[in-house]
Amino acid sequence: MAKDTKERILMKALELFSQNGYAGTNVRELAEALGLVKSSIYKHFESKEAIWNALLDEMIAYYGARFGSPEHLPPVPDSPEGLVEMTMRMVNFTIHDEKIVMTRKVLAIEQFRDPRAKALATKHFLTGLTQMFAHVLQGMMDKGLLRQDDPKLLAFAYTAPISALIHLCDREPEKTEEALKQVEAFSRYFILVHGVR
Repeated sequence: MAKDTKERILMKALELFSQNGYAGTNVRELAEALGLVKSSIYKHFESKEAIWNALLDEMIAYYGARFGSPEHLPPVPDSPEGLVEMTMRMVNFTIHDEKIVMTRKVLAIEQFRDPRAKALATKHFLTGLTQMFAHVLQGMMDKGLLRQDDPKLLAFAYTAPISALIHLCDREPEKTEEALKQVEAFSRYFILVHGVR
């Protein structure tokens, strides 16, 4: 039961922080949103900062287990079409998973306040994606599916436009379907340009 309450607190904190930011959310509001009193929150977390740090820990684990990370690399596709399919699976997950969407919003808001949020935003929005896809694209070069090139530069060139389209979906959800079509078209274009003919 205590674990359940702790998870409910973290989920509601994620929701409120993604809407109002860390500074714009207080423990009293969090407790009210959960139908609890403040003292109930403090039975599980000693402070708002403790909730924040536990939330960041949970977001890292959740994202890594479901999306992948430099520590949990996705498998290298066996065909160019496999890259498109893997990309679309990952993009669909990151655009539609409510927890991931709220996490991205929290990191976007808090990256300017909190050093840990800044590091996570850089990792999830840029460096981690580049590392993951450098591994994938190098593997595809090793299999003879892509022309030999600098895997880090290729990964950056591949992930930056896709990341920009994901952020567009966060800002303008009504453009999600169009953005997904653009991601797929871009993935196919990338293969056309860099694939072995």
